[in-house]
Amino acid sequence: MINKSIKKVAVLGSGVMGSRIACHFANIGVSVLLLDIAPTELSPDEQAKGLTLESRQVRNRIVSQSLETALKTNPSPIYSKQYVQRITTGNFTDNMADIAHVDWIIEVVVERLDIKRQIFTQIEQYRKPGTLVSSNTSGIPMHLMIEGRSEDFKKHFCGTHFFNPPRYLRLLEIIPSRETEPAIIEFLMHYGDKFLGKTTVLCKDTPAFIGNRIGVYSMLAVTHLVKKLDLTLEEVDKYTGPAMGHPKSATFRTSDVVGLDTMVNVAKGLYDNVPEDEARDIFVLPSYIDNMAERKWLGEKTKQGFYKKVKDEKGNSEILVLDLGTMSYRKQEKIKSVTLEETKKIDDLAKRMKVYEQGNDKAAELFRAMHYPLFEYVSKRIPEISDELYRIDDAMRAGFGWELGPFQVWDALGVEETLEKIKQEEKRIPGQTGEVASWVLEMLQSGHKSFYKVENGKRLFYDIQSKDYKEIPGIADFINLDDLRKTKTLWKNSGVSIIDLGDGILNAEIHTKMNTIGGDVIQGINKAIDMAEKEYKGLVIGNDGANFSAGANIGMIFMMAVEQDYDELNMAVKLFQNTAMRLRYSNIPVVVAPFNLTLGGGCEFAMHADFVQLHAETYMGLVEFGVGVIPGGGGSKEFALRASDEYKADQISQNVLKERFLTIGQAKVSTSGIEAYELGYLQQGKFAITMNRSRLLADAKAKALGLAEAGYTAPIPRNNIKVLGKQGLGIVYVGANSMKSGNYISEHDQKISEKLGWVLCGGDLSAPTEVSEQYLLDLERKAFLELTAERKTLERIQHMLTKGKALRN
Repeated sequence: MINKSIKKVAVLGSGVMGSRIACHFANIGVSVLLLDIAPTELSPDEQAKGLTLESRQVRNRIVSQSLETALKTNPSPIYSKQYVQRITTGNFTDNMADIAHVDWIIEVVVERLDIKRQIFTQIEQYRKPGTLVSSNTSGIPMHLMIEGRSEDFKKHFCGTHFFNPPRYLRLLEIIPSRETEPAIIEFLMHYGDKFLGKTTVLCKDTPAFIGNRIGVYSMLAVTHLVKKLDLTLEEVDKYTGPAMGHPKSATFRTSDVVGLDTMVNVAKGLYDNVPEDEARDIFVLPSYIDNMAERKWLGEKTKQGFYKKVKDEKGNSEILVLDLGTMSYRKQEKIKSVTLEETKKIDDLAKRMKVYEQGNDKAAELFRAMHYPLFEYVSKRIPEISDELYRIDDAMRAGFGWELGPFQVWDALGVEETLEKIKQEEKRIPGQTGEVASWVLEMLQSGHKSFYKVENGKRLFYDIQSKDYKEIPGIADFINLDDLRKTKTLWKNSGVSIIDLGDGILNAEIHTKMNTIGGDVIQGINKAIDMAEKEYKGLVIGNDGANFSAGANIGMIFMMAVEQDYDELNMAVKLFQNTAMRLRYSNIPVVVAPFNLTLGGGCEFAMHADFVQLHAETYMGLVEFGVGVIPGGGGSKEFALRASDEYKADQISQNVLKERFLTIGQAKVSTSGIEAYELGYLQQGKFAITMNRSRLLADAKAKALGLAEAGYTAPIPRNNIKVLGKQGLGIVYVGANSMKSGNYISEHDQKISEKLGWVLCGGDLSAPTEVSEQYLLDLERKAFLELTAERKTLERIQHMLTKGKALRN
């Protein structure tokens, strides 16, 4: 691999993709030069201001407006508003010479070969030799783009297809030309993985590459099956969503989000460019899609597509669905399915697939009609679009949000067992013959019964060229709990598995529903600390589920409060607090590895760890106010402690208190890992961010091991925490009363606010005083218990539980 450092990139083109790619490079600390064309006409506003075409703000209007639009997008393309300073804007006419000072030039202009070639001609004028150049294209062949370019340009040129939105979708397709140096390919694969946080997939230079070739095929197969199976749109989206291991937006909602015009363009492009594809007719759109395109029913961008949001007679928002029979919108129907009800009982997705396949209703019929042709199709795309089958699975998981790729689903159903079913499937779609590629039959005949297997802790894939299994490249740097769980589990209960990660480091894996924290989890965490203190060097608390933790088990709290079993509830809260304190004061280093939702008790665990190795996409917060209580697992205490550390002689202490109070009182949840630091949930020097979620546990293990080998010693419990007493309470009480008088909060919200203020200020002490952590924990627990005795709190908890059950159903 080449030894190259990317300190500055130029992004040429500031449209939807270009501006967001620029933001993502800024996210990882890279300086970005974002350029676009200079306007040829003044806008009315510019004319009114007396500006000219030579005015700098006019010349940079297009790029400035594009970046401004991107930054207003929700969810945001950037981790922190401060990171916008890393982006410098300009235009192709005045600033193209500045690309001489960058390490990587990324072209993201319109998908027209002639325009891309014009840009490349300009790049050649200013680019220094050795600078990387890539095109973010979704389908234009690489060899056509580099015609007429210099040898150095060709050697350093590659396709880099980011999926939109670049911050959130993990797929980055790397498409080399025949002229690209192998070292450049290797570098981009590694850089995309480690620094950009992507699943980098090496693609051949074929139409739509891998992700869109298979993903669009799969979506269009469903559009052809709707009428064939007599399905409604809401039935399809119910059946092809999370139950199948696909995103909640499923099929038709995804089309509305992406835009029907995008799907139409990609489908037509594929039809035109894959004349040898046996399933080419799948890319001929059903008549109802042509009808929608003519009417400009393109989805969210035109306010209606397969779904349409309207106001009912009471002014409430309602989402209607398109009836394909009448081409008019109607109310959605509630969908019921025996097969879906059966799948709800099964957490293991691979096992769920088998149940889904064997059902007898419409949901199962659609599953079979979708997957059998898909298996046939992907088998025949090798070696056309990829030599290795795992790359197709990687692309579908990272680009389309599938939990299992097509070959993984096929494995789950049984490769050999499925062959006859593929032949016999009656609901044929265009191009399906019932015959899979010959290499699959050869694989089975040679005694290899699956596409993947685990051997000696290594994940292997069937390699078609060698006709044997090979280790999947690059994953040696990852820790896969799925593989370790089978042979390295040392202890487990219903909530936690303790797994040996090797090198003296244990992992405590939470595996409850939504990874909520109850008695079984508390027991498991304490057991893990006990084991680590006796025979190991350190402990990681991490898992590979959908979320780190949704917080404490509020159902358990609700039951104890309803039964007025306050002694037991007091003991449960005290045990939670003691466990959080053990994370900090045990004699081994504890590293918590959060990602995605890290709420309530999950956040409190992170706040008490020796170190937090978190994924960039971590949404962390103390959200207990939402159910009518304050953080009771050490979170309120911890904010009082951190406020104390921020009080300075030249700073007004009340301002620090107010900021900490509002973070909890407004139940603020970070929108990124870095914002978790800005909100005070993380401390300087005690956290690091991992860009690639697949590397998170390995990074956390390395940190725990590093702390241990550096001679870790436990910190000393604090007894010097400065609290403001009545001085601070007055501010809290006046503020809460003012908010209540203005009808901004309810009477119960006022009560919660006063309880939180009581803890953060250390009670009604007559003067600022230094207190211990235990003193604050006792105040926190007392306030928490008093709030659970309130009828309004119980009503909120019950509402939350009912809402959660409704969402699960």
